[in-house]
Amino acid sequence: MEGLVALGSVQAVLDPVQLKQKEVKLLGILRELGSVLVAYSGGTDSAYLAWAAHAALGGNAVAVTADSDSMPASHKRDAVQFTRQFGIRHEMIPTYEFDNPAYAANNPDRCFHCKDELFNRLEEIAPQYGNAAIVYGVNCDDLGDYRPGQNAAKLHMVKAPLVEAGLTKAEIRELSRLGGLPTWDRPAAACLSSRIPYGTAVTRENIRQVEAGEEELKALGFRQFRVRFHGEVARIEIARDEMPRALTMGMAAELSRIFKELGFQYVTLDLEGYRQGSLNEVLPSRR
Repeated sequence: MEGLVALGSVQAVLDPVQLKQKEVKLLGILRELGSVLVAYSGGTDSAYLAWAAHAALGGNAVAVTADSDSMPASHKRDAVQFTRQFGIRHEMIPTYEFDNPAYAANNPDRCFHCKDELFNRLEEIAPQYGNAAIVYGVNCDDLGDYRPGQNAAKLHMVKAPLVEAGLTKAEIRELSRLGGLPTWDRPAAACLSSRIPYGTAVTRENIRQVEAGEEELKALGFRQFRVRFHGEVARIEIARDEMPRALTMGMAAELSRIFKELGFQYVTLDLEGYRQGSLNEVLPSRR
């Protein structure tokens, strides 16, 4: 029977034979590298890559998480729990992107500076692990999106095994499900700085404000959402299938109370709902 992966309101039908072939190819790619450092955020893609690297290389695969201010504390906890569950070697290393004015300025190339910092730190520690190859969890679907971090990966010659194996996001989710990984249906995630519009400086204060708001939304039971920071205005994006619950007078009052207590003067609900990378819509190349 063919695999069926739910993606929001869409279901992708996948060929199990082709899936297995791609996973075998991925494991072969990783084995050929001998030892790897996996840039591991704990999201669906990097978790599957860390799991596959461990399956292929055992102790010669190390998942490395950036202990960055832009990564929610709950995501760091989840990343640690996953590696413990599957016996994957794991390290957390500090990164200092906020000390870089080019990152803090939050121009459209912000993600380049973030990934450049991460890959610099990974290159520094690679000799401790036998000059292990650095790999990251970009997949085939990511290649057509606006992702300056991919330019940093090319600059540092970071390898993309999921792309080499021809894996899409839906395929990674299905293989994760088949492998018993709890991350298989994890909502899409991105760093907290991605909630700040281009041209508005990224600070530890405004991303903490966003993080607190998103933790409150999670506590209310919402699953896929973003809090976009617009100074005094919080623009809340919630997945379309969850919008009916958000569009009640009772929930409106609760959201208003929560976000005003966090320091926002105005609280808005985006009627287009959640969409990945919505702040990229202002870029000329996306119009």
